Amino acid sequence: MTAHEADRRARAAWSALVEPGDEVAGALVQACGAAHALAWVEEALATGRPDWGVLGPRADVGDAVRRRLSAAVRRWGVRRPHVDVDRDLEAAARVGARVVVPGDPGWPGGLDDLGAAAPPALWVRGEGPRHARSVALVGARACTGYGERVAVDLAVDLARRGWQVVSGGAYGIDAAAHRGALVAEGRTLVVLAGGVDRAYPVGNARLLEEAVHSGGAVVSEVPPGAVPTRSRFLQRNRLIAATARATVVVEAAWRSGAASTAHHAARLLRPVGAVPGAVTSAASAGCHRLLRDGVAVCVTDAAEVVELAGDVGADVLDASAQVGAPREGLDPLARRVLDAAPRRGGRSTQDVAVRAGTTVAEARDMLGLLELDGLVRRVGSGWVLAEGDEARRG
Repeated sequence: MTAHEADRRARAAWSALVEPGDEVAGALVQACGAAHALAWVEEALATGRPDWGVLGPRADVGDAVRRRLSAAVRRWGVRRPHVDVDRDLEAAARVGARVVVPGDPGWPGGLDDLGAAAPPALWVRGEGPRHARSVALVGARACTGYGERVAVDLAVDLARRGWQVVSGGAYGIDAAAHRGALVAEGRTLVVLAGGVDRAYPVGNARLLEEAVHSGGAVVSEVPPGAVPTRSRFLQRNRLIAATARATVVVEAAWRSGAASTAHHAARLLRPVGAVPGAVTSAASAGCHRLLRDGVAVCVTDAAEVVELAGDVGADVLDASAQVGAPREGLDPLARRVLDAAPRRGGRSTQDVAVRAGTTVAEARDMLGLLELDGLVRRVGSGWVLAEGDEARRG
């Protein structure tokens, strides 16, 4: 067995041995390597006396560390007899899943930012979670029709722009985000709190299968057969935040798991967005709280999400594409001339001047400038609003 294969098996064992987010285990694996750390734990369990000397020169084994490690070994010892890597690998193979570890092509580099809280391995069904441009869309299970519609629209537009949509596979906003990405024939990543061989919730089983068969993936940090628990759901949120370049909370109540994902993203220095709702809507109270506390910035469409998550410069939102932005930059004379241009049919310079209350020369000059800005265009011998400017005009 090669060193890499030994490391992979050891990491698969660690994923079953410890609960998600166990930073003592993470620090031990980082300091000693997965295989060496696992062997040390097994020796400590067999002898009842941890051998601190064999941890190596990189391991800081002061008194405080020894106390924490000793307590952790006792905790891990309860589960160790039930860990069977071969069984887990066989169960994964039956559903077409595999183990992905750091250094593999499919390992999401963003997970490394979690430090000691990073998962030792991922169990993956599908193409894999590695995607340079990905956005997490999260929110409440008990969402409103408004929240569901916004989630679908954002996911559709993001997928069409080439972004992968990441979410947790739950009912409500999560499911709407995954569906939107699939409608646009894009890729979506489903991060589960239980094993990849069991759909949770069961009602979304078909959605998860579609995600895999459409070029996306279903992933988990716990092995096949593991059941989702409340603590695993909370820890799952850190993976969603770390895997994506930005997290957007579409709709969330005052207390919501989606807010947990947003705070994980903020701690990782990832951008966070929140979609505003009606001030009277309890379903959007969590979004408004994130905005008020300065954790998130307001986003209302996919273009703003891309600006939030994208590369500086390349993905900056074009101000000319924003509703109302062209009018805000115009002087009063130019605004009057723009208002006088028709939506269809064409209007002569003379008629534009009459409607705008300007001279013909002023109208001619302004129309020329507005044409350069892409706000009006010539139609035969007349003028008309440029395509799409009807919405900007309001």
